[in-house]
Amino acid sequence: MGTAESTKRNQKSANPSTTQRESDCCSMAEHRDNIDDFKVQTAKHGNISSAPLRPHNDYSKDRASKRLSTDSNGTSEGGAGSSTPVEVTALEESFRRFAIHGDTRATGKEMHGKNWSKLCKDCGVIDGKNITLTDVDIVFSKVKKKSSRNITFDEFKVALGELARKKYKEKTGDEAEAEVFKQIEGKAPVIAGVTRAVASPTVSRLTDTSKFTGSHKERFDPTGRGKGKAGRVDVVDTSGYVSGYKHQGSYEKKVTKPTVGKPM
Repeated sequence: MGTAESTKRNQKSANPSTTQRESDCCSMAEHRDNIDDFKVQTAKHGNISSAPLRPHNDYSKDRASKRLSTDSNGTSEGGAGSSTPVEVTALEESFRRFAIHGDTRATGKEMHGKNWSKLCKDCGVIDGKNITLTDVDIVFSKVKKKSSRNITFDEFKVALGELARKKYKEKTGDEAEAEVFKQIEGKAPVIAGVTRAVASPTVSRLTDTSKFTGSHKERFDPTGRGKGKAGRVDVVDTSGYVSGYKHQGSYEKKVTKPTVGKPM
């Protein structure tokens, strides 16, 4: 008995490839059985999709293109953004222009109270009757967050709605807002010009240097141009000429005559 078992063990160890082929055949048979079972299940249930599976690279490309489209629309992934970029309205463009006015560090997304008051003044929202500067400041403090000094574009529209309903009491809320929006759309901050001097006889008389007397007269030349330090400080004349002598430097010109070459 011991000899027969040892003989079979030696045969198996001597032919390992035979054992491996047998196991491969069994696994292939099981794989074919699984495929047959899947076909049977597919035939029974018709709702299983027969479309071929897409490779993983296609899903990655779709995900990247979706992210780019949502970034251009200003929405996050999975948001309800449209397939085209969001168009900036004329009202929002005016909001950005006033938001960055006078502030080089402003981004145009928020507006502080000073520019809000300027917008209402330049665009004609403040009329001095129904809407005053005080009303504008009160509405700004009402719509902004407690911990913030600025308002966003959405809060800006809410503030305009508050002012519109107070300015146009005879109109509905939507009509009043539309009327105020029209006053602001496409507008830009008004830059004030340089203050001009007022021309008056009194000012002309005080600035006419030809009528100055005494020490003030000595500070200007006949053309009205200031002499600078020479008109304020007594400069000592060390030329050797007496004061009032008009022919200063003429002697040197007479002595140093130019030499003319004589003909040969």
